[in-house]
Amino acid sequence: MTVQDMVLDGSERAFHAGYLDMLGLVERLHRLLLDVIKDEFERLRIVEVNPVQGLLLFNIGENELSAGELKTRGFYQGSNVSYNLKKLVEAGYMHHQRSDVDRRSVRVKLTEKGRKLRTMIAELFARHAALIYRRGVLDLSAIDQIGQGLRRTERLWMEQIRYIY
Repeated sequence: MTVQDMVLDGSERAFHAGYLDMLGLVERLHRLLLDVIKDEFERLRIVEVNPVQGLLLFNIGENELSAGELKTRGFYQGSNVSYNLKKLVEAGYMHHQRSDVDRRSVRVKLTEKGRKLRTMIAELFARHAALIYRRGVLDLSAIDQIGQGLRRTERLWMEQIRYIY
């Protein structure tokens, strides 16, 4: 008898299998998203920015944020946000400025060059959304249902993390 068998009843075991499948799918989709961005960069011959940096640019948008805010808003676990921000500043995609209040904190925002690349990524996502819709892969109600389920899962996980500390 496995630990799961001792903890879960029959219907919970079936749900558990689906949950594990969902976790794997979310992880694979994130990696595929990075591959999609990489392919677009290669098509456009953009070599000085990697896919994670592209997502950083996309998620910053018109905002001015700190590295800490980026970590909480984005998908940058397992990547060094400070390193990626430094590279984007060096390549001219971002401005950075030390906070007047806390000199340890750096605020970043996109340059014109960064806004142009962000627009290219936004166009890529718009093309994909149109393709998904036109081919009937998902409709608006399916997108809403998936989003609601993922947001509820996110809230539950955040509650679990808060409970630990």
